[in-house]
Amino acid sequence: MDWQKWRTLFPVTERYIYLNHAAVSPISCRTQAAMNAFLAHTTHYGFEDFEPWFDQIESCRGLAARLIGASTDEIAFTKNTTQGLILAANGIQWQDGDNVIITEAEFPANVYPWWNLKDLGLETRMVAEKDKRILLDDIEAAIDDKTRAVSISHVEFASGFRNDLHQIGEICQTKNLWFVVDAIQSLGVLDLDVKACQIDILVADGHKWLLAPEGAAIFYCNLQKLDLLRNTNVGWASVINESDFLTLNLTQKSNAGRFEEGSYNTVGLCGLQASLSLLLEIGLAKIEQRVLDLTSHLISHLEEKGYRILSPTDHRDERSGIVVFQSDRFSSDHLYQILTHNAVACTNRGGMIRLAPHFYNTYQELDFVSQILP
Repeated sequence: MDWQKWRTLFPVTERYIYLNHAAVSPISCRTQAAMNAFLAHTTHYGFEDFEPWFDQIESCRGLAARLIGASTDEIAFTKNTTQGLILAANGIQWQDGDNVIITEAEFPANVYPWWNLKDLGLETRMVAEKDKRILLDDIEAAIDDKTRAVSISHVEFASGFRNDLHQIGEICQTKNLWFVVDAIQSLGVLDLDVKACQIDILVADGHKWLLAPEGAAIFYCNLQKLDLLRNTNVGWASVINESDFLTLNLTQKSNAGRFEEGSYNTVGLCGLQASLSLLLEIGLAKIEQRVLDLTSHLISHLEEKGYRILSPTDHRDERSGIVVFQSDRFSSDHLYQILTHNAVACTNRGGMIRLAPHFYNTYQELDFVSQILP
């Protein structure tokens, strides 16, 4: 694979060693061009001759389905990951005394929507993190006859630990539980099949590993569960005759499009379409292999210099594109200052440094990062 060919599509490399894809990613020239084309059209033509842009949105839907092994009928677009998780939390038909299983390591987007249902009688059970890992036995031990759902990140944002979706999906299937996955820290860098993992709902915004703009997110709902999820987001675009504004009919669409309540973020979805096309052209399996090789290289150098790696290192199937580390000699603020002074984009949080390379990064960039760290 000629990775340099793909690297040329990312002008950010001329200014930064960009290792902050777990936060917000740069976009490629292809994505910029797709968004610029839409903006140029609407600038000069307004809403006239707009059909090609709706075709592009449907192309984006098809690519999103292909990316995760779903059908197009199971894909909707939301404005972010949080909105998708809110749809899941509010849509499951709870009974008083029910509980949902999450973890203590979740990003707040996968905590607050569940906590917000406490007044309805929903208990949120938070499985503890142990040595930066979530143990399957602990998830299973938290489940009882009142458990209705498990909601978990594919990759935990603060550690980079990759949860075993196949095993969790099997547990949920066996116990007839909803399986909800926040995939924002994995989609675009790790190969993922929603059917193989028996996932009911999956959500991911485009602005991290998908290399797309903010505000354009993928929402997947298994078609077999569609009518079991109460739609709390019904709008004019949710119904079967969405273009007939003079005839009122509340019959919802028979696919996941029912969750798209109104107008699209068209420019964002044009960007997402171009980003998905690029990732699929390269191949997710190749991207995953490349990123795990890069992070192995980085981890090796950091360990040689005496840094403590807080991300998984022993088992490759627990790793992701995220590497988190600490020093016993230097504060994270000091290390962050060194890195940013040398144009290395990264995250400093909770006394830890988080680095997150993507496929277009190079071994030479990671060698430089190791060299400048004390």
